[in-house]
Amino acid sequence: MARTIKGILFDLDGTLVDHDTAAASAFTAALKAVAGSAEVDHEAARRRWSELEHHAMDRYLAGELTFTGQRRLRITTLAAEFGLGSWQEREADAWFAGYLRHYESAWRVFPDVMASLDALVDGRPWLRLGILTNGEAAQQRDKVRRVGLDTALPVLIASSDIGVAKPAPESFHAACETIRLRPSEVAYVGDRLDTDATAARAAGLYGVWLNRGGGPARTDLPVVRSLGELPALLTSPA
Repeated sequence: MARTIKGILFDLDGTLVDHDTAAASAFTAALKAVAGSAEVDHEAARRRWSELEHHAMDRYLAGELTFTGQRRLRITTLAAEFGLGSWQEREADAWFAGYLRHYESAWRVFPDVMASLDALVDGRPWLRLGILTNGEAAQQRDKVRRVGLDTALPVLIASSDIGVAKPAPESFHAACETIRLRPSEVAYVGDRLDTDATAARAAGLYGVWLNRGGGPARTDLPVVRSLGELPALLTSPA
């Protein structure tokens, strides 16, 4: 690297917290409680649930749906597609409340997170660390607290707080302002190549792609397979 990094911002879901595993287990548990679900192909329904989540969240981040609205859209669409009936808002909200209980109880950090953060803090105590996440601030802050990241990563900037979401450059700039650093002094680490790493570089940050899947890295951006590889990318300030 040719630049000095004074701060690191992390994506949350898929980077620090294993959202996909938590969501999948929660969906399976919540679906079993639905009358008639025994006749449903649960694996196909789970895959469709993941697709609907991304679609609905994109609409929420674009301002087309409220946070509650995107939740209702996901389950009412899935129920209709898989023959579970035409759900009204009250039924959808009740189901989602149960889903959330399972989801929250399944929140876990990835195995490499805590040791990697400790190594960063021990080796580079000047670093300013935080989280920039798309999503609803209250849920994301609760997630960070419950998994024990609130001490190591005390700063959390959520799209609902700043009114703009990744990949917009303004979201990255707002986060840099929050930790009082210039974009050129900040690394951003995330598991999505386009939304996280590429967008961060376009905003002037040092974008790092966390490629946990280990597939081919067809990019000129720096790539790590684990957060444990991150300290090697950093240059200590003089």
